[in-house]
Amino acid sequence: MEERTGPSPNLVPDPRKREGTADELKHLMARVRSLCEESGEGFSDSLARIAELQERLAEERFHLAVLGQFKRGKSTLLNAILGEPLLPTGVVPLTSIPTFLRAGKMRTVRVLFRDGGESAFPDVTLDEARNILARHVTEKENPRNRLGVECVEVEHPASILSAGVVLIDTPGIGSTLRHNTEATLHFLPQCDAALFIVSADPPITEVEKDFLKAVQDKVAKLCFVMNKVDYLTETEITDAILFFEKVLKELGLKDSGTVFKVSAKTGIDARVKQERALWRKSGLEDLQNYLLEFFSREKSQTLRLALARKALAVVTDVSMSIGIQQRSLQLSRHELEKRIKAFDIKVKEIAQEQIKIGDLLAGDRKRTVQFLEELAEQLRGESRQYLEEIIDAAFKNTGVPAAMEQQARTEFAEQIPPFFQAKLTSFSNEVEQALRRALLPHLERLDALVGTVRSAAAELFDIPYRVSANDTRLERAHKPYWVTQKWNTTVSPVPEEFFDRFLPPAARKRRMQKRLLQEVQTLVAHNVENIRWSTLRNLDETFRNVSTTLDERIRKTAEATREAMHMTNLRQKQVENTTQPELGRLKQKAAVIAKLENALSRYA
Repeated sequence: MEERTGPSPNLVPDPRKREGTADELKHLMARVRSLCEESGEGFSDSLARIAELQERLAEERFHLAVLGQFKRGKSTLLNAILGEPLLPTGVVPLTSIPTFLRAGKMRTVRVLFRDGGESAFPDVTLDEARNILARHVTEKENPRNRLGVECVEVEHPASILSAGVVLIDTPGIGSTLRHNTEATLHFLPQCDAALFIVSADPPITEVEKDFLKAVQDKVAKLCFVMNKVDYLTETEITDAILFFEKVLKELGLKDSGTVFKVSAKTGIDARVKQERALWRKSGLEDLQNYLLEFFSREKSQTLRLALARKALAVVTDVSMSIGIQQRSLQLSRHELEKRIKAFDIKVKEIAQEQIKIGDLLAGDRKRTVQFLEELAEQLRGESRQYLEEIIDAAFKNTGVPAAMEQQARTEFAEQIPPFFQAKLTSFSNEVEQALRRALLPHLERLDALVGTVRSAAAELFDIPYRVSANDTRLERAHKPYWVTQKWNTTVSPVPEEFFDRFLPPAARKRRMQKRLLQEVQTLVAHNVENIRWSTLRNLDETFRNVSTTLDERIRKTAEATREAMHMTNLRQKQVENTTQPELGRLKQKAAVIAKLENALSRYA
């Protein structure tokens, strides 16, 4: 199943250019690293970032993320590509813990924890690997990530991984109210390209459109896959593809090319049964061939593009810090201290803006909670009507009242879980849309305030201000989770049932109906509250995270800028006669940085 068709002409870059530009990029990154090392402790963060990029480039380690909304079939598709049902799949979302799939001679699972710890499980069977993954990355067995897992790495012998490719299973966007979307965006800087999975019905949602707008600047290459086409006719598939491609063009994401049509479920069945015809029918053979050609002919070029963009962001940040130090040395100590005080005043003014945003945020939280409560009340009404219709249907039949009651209870047990699961998805989507509408203005204000801190420093010290790639979008580093719902499907019979047998059939029927209707109130109250409470808890957590990020992002930006000023001020106080030599060194660094920015810009 690993055979390939011939190369696609549009995938073939100039091979003569590839080797030279790879060497050039390595050289540029080495110069950036040397610059950070020479510049001292204030550049440790930039040094760590560039060192990680160098390691990726040296290993030719290409990160391909599989992205998509909850229940689009990402894990199933990855399982089909791997050739076995390794990754957990199911009807509820996983936690926000990414799973990295790397090449290896045997299955090995490594669980990396936030506290720096690690658990390794070498040479495991498929069942053992599945159980290990389930224990660590699923909400059912690791609720709210109580184990503190940072990520999971899996070594696997699948041939598609052998070219230095790392496949990454990511959290499903739009699945919970703590914004898996933002968590995935926070993770995307580690990725070089992405497969974006949609399903045939509907072909794309508003949540996915918003996510794609954010993703397009995060990765160097996007490929689109429409899953679950086996549920549609050929005409419906054609209509869905045309609609999807139209949306992509409107978003500025696609001019031409193929949206791959697949059935991941059919694909994993084909791999397990080793049926080549079924594998071809699933559409995954075409996708696999495309990926193999891409890895063979475009992987290195795309990797260099992605890493060069990240390196350019590092250099932009270094450039501003060097510029502040350089300009600071040209000032007298008195003038420098005066400007530091002016910057501190500006930061205090921005802090007042933070307070205003915090007040507005609190108001939007109240309005969003009110919207949630209105949805919950609406859901209570819909649920009561649905369950009462089950009772009416059961008691319309003629027969023994006890059998009618048992039929209604059986229907409750069968229908309540899928009914409330579907309502949970709808409920979550509506509240998430409300959350996005409420939070987007605050996130934009936050980005503007961060930019104000940096531009204020640039203005005070008469240096150019360029927006860093890291400033383009807020990436909130909270960890979403999913509360696995346990739906109540029955209420214990009341003791009054003992007396029902002594009543006439008509009275007995009315009494049973009345009792079931009372039980419906309890069932609705419990299950709707289950949805409402977990949603409210997640909503509160989201608003808290935004508030925390607001403070943390501005504080770190101000501290980094202030540190550059104070380093210069301290140097001036320590050695008065070193100003000119130091200024000369900084001038040389600035010239080097300008050349590095220019060179890296040719990639990005």
